[in-house]
Amino acid sequence: MDPFEKCFKFKEQLQKIQSMGIYPYFRMIESAQGPEVIMNGRKMIMIGSNNYLGLTNHPKVKEAAINAIKKYGTGCAGSRFLNGTLDIHVELEEKLAKFTRKEAALVFTTGFQVNLGVISSLIGKDDVVIIDKMDHASIVDGCRLSFGEVKRYKHNDMEDLERILKETEGKSKLVVVDGVFSMEGDIVKLPEVVALCKKYGARVMVDDAHGIGVLGKTGRGTVEHFELEKDVDLIMGTYSKSLASIGGFIAGDKDVINYIKHFARAFIFSASPPPASVAAVSAAIDIIENEPERREQLWKNTNKMLKGFKELGFDIGVAETPIIPVIVGDDELAFKFVMMLQQEGIFANVAVSPAVPPGKALIRTSYMATHTDEHLDKVLEAFHKVGKALGVI
Repeated sequence: MDPFEKCFKFKEQLQKIQSMGIYPYFRMIESAQGPEVIMNGRKMIMIGSNNYLGLTNHPKVKEAAINAIKKYGTGCAGSRFLNGTLDIHVELEEKLAKFTRKEAALVFTTGFQVNLGVISSLIGKDDVVIIDKMDHASIVDGCRLSFGEVKRYKHNDMEDLERILKETEGKSKLVVVDGVFSMEGDIVKLPEVVALCKKYGARVMVDDAHGIGVLGKTGRGTVEHFELEKDVDLIMGTYSKSLASIGGFIAGDKDVINYIKHFARAFIFSASPPPASVAAVSAAIDIIENEPERREQLWKNTNKMLKGFKELGFDIGVAETPIIPVIVGDDELAFKFVMMLQQEGIFANVAVSPAVPPGKALIRTSYMATHTDEHLDKVLEAFHKVGKALGVI
């Protein structure tokens, strides 16, 4: 057998979709990630970005990144472990620890690497890691890299979580959950998760990639939203959403973070986050703390779209955040839907199996604080037109 055989078979499937004109991936954008983008020289309304607070193009964020390049150059030319730790890395870690109200934090070069490094370093052959079936792929891969036993429970189903916790009584356990689920747009039942973990002696880690900057009284995320900062052991976050850059971090007790710093292979053997990224994140945190009106506007826009889609008759599942999926079911129908939206000047994303369960293909929409009512009205008009044309509503 040829290990490349699967590639040749996939080529045939890909060519079929491309020949139909409904291939929705790797579309080239020629501008910054704002509420509007330029694609093929044409202005489009962007509802496919995780730029929730609109900070990727904020003057203060860009200025911070430019100044960092001027001082430190474009890269660190090595890992944090050896020559790649700058003073701004340490300063950002201190700021993130304070922001998440934890003792310490550790920054990674990508968010994906955080979950790979943290889970695989903490979970050994005698440990159990328990995850929600709809947790992010990076959590799943972190579990695969660990030598521990992996258990998955039904999405946000507390009875199923308790069943697994009972089955693993007496074993060392870590429960890892998304704060906001990236496809469904719903929030983890964190108070119940924490209560069950206390009952059965498990540690809790929250991947809050889509919660930070969005949830909580001061934008600190899902854990603040539920006032559980003292009860959640580890808080993970990424920079590629509200924090306007690329990278990620883990925050928790000092001793735990120190252990991860010395044993997480994804941290030790990766080049250090570049200076521009670190400076941009630091500036974004300042804006989140000093401009709460951005989060207020984000929720105004979110509530308008939740209401709008429901009134049009679309199935948006259990969405309750700026991530709002429009569930259409069939994969090919989803491809057609998103490309017809593009013709209407709307950039949205499509998710099919295995990103979502089979038969649950969806159009993934997400909103920014910087969207105007005019933008959102045009989006709803386009969805109404395409939805009717394809028989979805």
